[in-house]
Amino acid sequence: MSFTYPQQEKLKSKKLIEKLFTEGKSVSAYPLRMVYLSTRFNEDVLAKTGVSVSKRNFKKAPDRNRIKRLLREAYRLNKAEYFNNLTAQHAFMILYIGKEKPTFVQVETKMKQVFEKFSNKISE
Repeated sequence: MSFTYPQQEKLKSKKLIEKLFTEGKSVSAYPLRMVYLSTRFNEDVLAKTGVSVSKRNFKKAPDRNRIKRLLREAYRLNKAEYFNNLTAQHAFMILYIGKEKPTFVQVETKMKQVFEKFSNKISE
């Protein structure tokens, strides 16, 4: 896996997102929560990922957009380290559930913790 986040790795399908929230499992490291589901895609990718920030906690769109950018960047930089050993295809949704604006360092450390917990759960 490379350090890119191409279009085919982005989670866009409404059906898949709905299925992810109804049948998926989750791991969290406050203020991040990752919902995941083992599934099949038509594309040849190991993981499809989406990010989300609550409108309830961040009323202003620029604040939500900045946090989403931070989440995507932290995901992009760390996915190769944790997802290279995936055998099945997975769908992920990374949610920011905190109430304060984070820095990139905070987001990246929590992202690593979430990936670590996910790796431990699927290896069980």
